Amino acid sequence: MRLTAGNGAILRPFLVAAGLSLVPGVLAAAEAGRALHAPSQAVFIAQLVVLMLVGRSLGEVMQRVGQPAVVGQLLAGILLGPSVFGALFPSAEATLFPSNSTQRGMLDAVSQLGILLLLLLTGMETDLRLIRNARRAAFWVSATGVAVPFACGFALGELLPGNILPEGNMRIVSSLFLGTALSISSVKIVAMVVRDMNFMRRNLGQLIVASAIIEDTVGWVILAVILGIAEHGSLDLLSLLKTLAGVGLFLGFSFTIGQRLVFQFIRWTNDTFKSEMPVITAILIVMGLMAMVTDYLGVHAILGAFIAGILVGESPILTRHIDEQLRGLVVALFMPVFFGLSGLKADLSILGSPQLLEITAGFIAIASVGKFSGAFLGGELGGLSVRESIALGCGMNARGSTEVIVATIGLSMGALTPSVFTMIVTMAIVTTMMMPPMLRWALSRLPLTSAEKARLNREEMDEKAFIPNLERMIIAVDDSDNGRNASHLAGILAGAHGMPVTIAHIEKARVVPPPTKSDDMTFSPHKLHEIAIKSGAKASVEAIPEAKGAVKPRKVEITHQAQEGSAKDIVIEAARKGFDLLFIGIAHARDEDGAFTREVTRLADSFEGAIALLVPARDVRGGHLEEGARIVLPVNGTEPSRRAAEVAAILSRPTHSEISALFVAAPDKAGYKARRRSRRREESLLKDIARLGQRYGVRVDTAIERNDIAEAPILKEASRAGDLIVMGVSRRSGEGLFLGNTATALLKKWPGAILFLAS
Repeated sequence: MRLTAGNGAILRPFLVAAGLSLVPGVLAAAEAGRALHAPSQAVFIAQLVVLMLVGRSLGEVMQRVGQPAVVGQLLAGILLGPSVFGALFPSAEATLFPSNSTQRGMLDAVSQLGILLLLLLTGMETDLRLIRNARRAAFWVSATGVAVPFACGFALGELLPGNILPEGNMRIVSSLFLGTALSISSVKIVAMVVRDMNFMRRNLGQLIVASAIIEDTVGWVILAVILGIAEHGSLDLLSLLKTLAGVGLFLGFSFTIGQRLVFQFIRWTNDTFKSEMPVITAILIVMGLMAMVTDYLGVHAILGAFIAGILVGESPILTRHIDEQLRGLVVALFMPVFFGLSGLKADLSILGSPQLLEITAGFIAIASVGKFSGAFLGGELGGLSVRESIALGCGMNARGSTEVIVATIGLSMGALTPSVFTMIVTMAIVTTMMMPPMLRWALSRLPLTSAEKARLNREEMDEKAFIPNLERMIIAVDDSDNGRNASHLAGILAGAHGMPVTIAHIEKARVVPPPTKSDDMTFSPHKLHEIAIKSGAKASVEAIPEAKGAVKPRKVEITHQAQEGSAKDIVIEAARKGFDLLFIGIAHARDEDGAFTREVTRLADSFEGAIALLVPARDVRGGHLEEGARIVLPVNGTEPSRRAAEVAAILSRPTHSEISALFVAAPDKAGYKARRRSRRREESLLKDIARLGQRYGVRVDTAIERNDIAEAPILKEASRAGDLIVMGVSRRSGEGLFLGNTATALLKKWPGAILFLAS
């Protein structure tokens, strides 16, 4: 995208704001900086304000011209540093960013915390499923994509003139830092460009992001090892082996026992604390502890923060909730401050030296050619076509945030000089700005295959689906047969997508003989419901068809809600804790007159999210789906109706139940053209329901019935061969639980089981 006159008018306020932001900052800093030898709180605040305003303004400009915002934030630091602001107004720049070590330490502390939070957020955005789906190709692309440019960068470091390297025996460490900086792609930049091009769900887009994820992970491990070497000042083989062993044990523990511990800690915090945002505190504690562990192992704390982010992102609950709360502060404060401060440390005036300018150009050329060659070679070894390998090479050539973090660490520990640091920052900016147009050009040349189109259609359907987008379910059940049946059905729904389930017992537990054990054994109702959920979840997972690259859902985690207060209080608290589906299964759901009981009404009214309500049959068959059962599905084209169709399809898959979708329309009284339009809409609706059944591998029989009384055809179909009616409804305002006239009529007239899905 070019910066046109129209865009310029739009961007002018941002540029003006960036310029004006310098005035109060400099004045405040000048007032407080009369004694520069003493640290000033006003100077510190002025620094933060200026870095945020200028960084966000230039980041906005970059995004509007098709570049990542991080480029603008780096340029903001360069403009505010010695390269521009310091060259034009040296006294003002010295006042705003004094060389006093204590004053700089205040800003550095924010920057260091920003690094940890940035790596935490990057880890949370890391989708390990992409790596599992493209294992072979992603392995080769990341392996050669790191090895080739790393070798080039290391060789470059060994050939650099000694006058631009740190004094002492640091060349090998400097060369290792250069190799790392030239070899890693920035997963944040890569993912942003691929997502902006609407290529994230394409096969190659997922491969590019998966490879960048592996490279980022490998890069932090390499950096951790380099820091261990740097601490000893030379390549100590014994120390290196200890570092590698420590990192290996840390990673092994993190992705096994640690992953479960993190999930349990997040869930316990969310479900136990009543104060605001307890999960954010829990995540920051996890990040801090893991960062301390890696620091203790002799590697940098950033590795711990990154792995902590991955574990938090893999947690099956509250991911959207957490992302919204945490991302805002990181993006608004820590990113512009960290990258702005990194830009401040770069002095582009050194490029006035012909020698350093040539070396910088060599940096950029070696980084680009090395990365492109490595990724292209990996694509060829991974079985990709030439066009796909070219696109890979273009996509992996983005450095950006990762390289700046690596260079900043190297500079802070003395492994890099300010001159080499400036060269790396320049290389990062240039390669990052080169990548988007190159990748757009390469991806536009790749046609959509038929298999890819079919997969994209399935995923598009899942994005609009109901169950796949739920994160947590709570079931309110008693000790009845209907309660256990509700637990089984809830397990089927949860197992389809690995959704965690919490059981809320709304009656005191009493010992009940198990249905499948010997007479001398007993289980508590808590255990019986847990068995029913696990049984349903297992059947649901086993019924998912095997597909190439498909990943089975994670295991369903089950917890028990402590019995504190009334059932209504438990449900109200569940809604506040982030549960988005309440499944109700109790014995007395409807009274003798066919209305909902007061207990069901209280539970439903206490929950603001979606509700699944299993009404048992009057003959106590209670909705337990046997093999080959029949589900009657009334549909009317509304969103609740489509949600019910999705639930029916998921329930029928493990039980091989037949689904009869019935659309009840009013008798035709309009003209011929109006009737044709109406019938086309009805047929289109039923075709959509049939496609939804195909998505889950089940057959849906469809029919249209015309009747002024909507429930009459439904009752007729259910009486013919119906074991369960699954119906989507909307809760209506008023006294009591009212789900509409048709639902009320079915509740009174149909003696069998009904599963209502209420939005």
